[in-house]
Amino acid sequence: MKLKINREQMLKSLTVVLHGIASKTPIPVMSNVKMELNEKGLLLVTTNNELSVRTTIPYMIGSTDIITNYREGAALVEARTLTEIVRRMEAKEINIELVDNVILQIDDGRSNFKLNSVKVEEFPLLDFEPTGVTLSLRVSDFIKMVDQTAFAASQKEQRPVLTAVNLLARDSELTAVATDSARLSRKTVKIDQNLNFSANVPAKFLSEIARMAETEDEIELSVSDKKILFAFDNTVVNSRLISGEYPATQNIVPRSYNYFLEVNADELLRAMDRVSLLSGERENVVKLAMSASEVTISTKSNQKGSAVEQLSTFQFTGEPLQISFNSAFVAAAVKACRSEDVTLSFLGEMKPISVRNMEDETQIQIVTPVRTY
Repeated sequence: MKLKINREQMLKSLTVVLHGIASKTPIPVMSNVKMELNEKGLLLVTTNNELSVRTTIPYMIGSTDIITNYREGAALVEARTLTEIVRRMEAKEINIELVDNVILQIDDGRSNFKLNSVKVEEFPLLDFEPTGVTLSLRVSDFIKMVDQTAFAASQKEQRPVLTAVNLLARDSELTAVATDSARLSRKTVKIDQNLNFSANVPAKFLSEIARMAETEDEIELSVSDKKILFAFDNTVVNSRLISGEYPATQNIVPRSYNYFLEVNADELLRAMDRVSLLSGERENVVKLAMSASEVTISTKSNQKGSAVEQLSTFQFTGEPLQISFNSAFVAAAVKACRSEDVTLSFLGEMKPISVRNMEDETQIQIVTPVRTY
């Protein structure tokens, strides 16, 4: 393998495929990037067995040559090291050549690096062919859907299915739901096709893919029984699905409420942030006391002391109510609403709290209150 390549395009593509490299892996070959130059261009491939990424650098982009002076072939080298080498080189173009099938030489006319290359046969065979049902989304809709749900998935592996975001297609809508049992986030996006599927996608991978695709206009999803593919620009990402039936969450969202609090999102966030300085380190519990004339946020700790703060901008409807909750969960829900004002709706002291942007009916956040004594 031999080629001269635009350094900027090489670095951009290496940065994309690094998402397929785990921070720690017991399998040495999984820390490598497979480089294959063929008739399509330079293919860069990485995997951590759960997420696999392939991106292609074409020979030309428009009328601009990207790859020249080439000879087809393949190499397998340590991904992070190669990326840092390319990042720190300063020339517009770099020369890459596989020498004796064991050394990958990278040269820009000033710097010369030689990396050990592993036999490409040691790299696992990966399936990037789309199967099952396929749909297209605007990247802006996809990113918003992920941002407004993935944070609510569980971080614990005791119930693997809760570490996923459930994507449910039905009646020309795609609904994303995430829950860790203490909170729930749901976002719905209109789609052109009337598809029917349910897929549990690892939340951490969805967030990675949203970051990878953020400069693109459209993303294509291909969903089958065990995998989901995401295709955008010259990149394809293959993620495993988490097996198991996702919990039925339809009945978690109350159909009606007895109390409503409309507040400025930023004021609420800043007040909770200050008051929670004295809350317990684990639960971040604060108490919200509401009436038509006053709304306060408070906390009390036997070790640290107490704090209370009044909100200046609010509108409360209902009888006086006090309710306690994890301030970090409510703060995340408020931020996910992406609005200047939010409405918190309540059924009672120990009933689920809903947090909504009332101008966006496509998403809702639910937080379970905490019992305090």
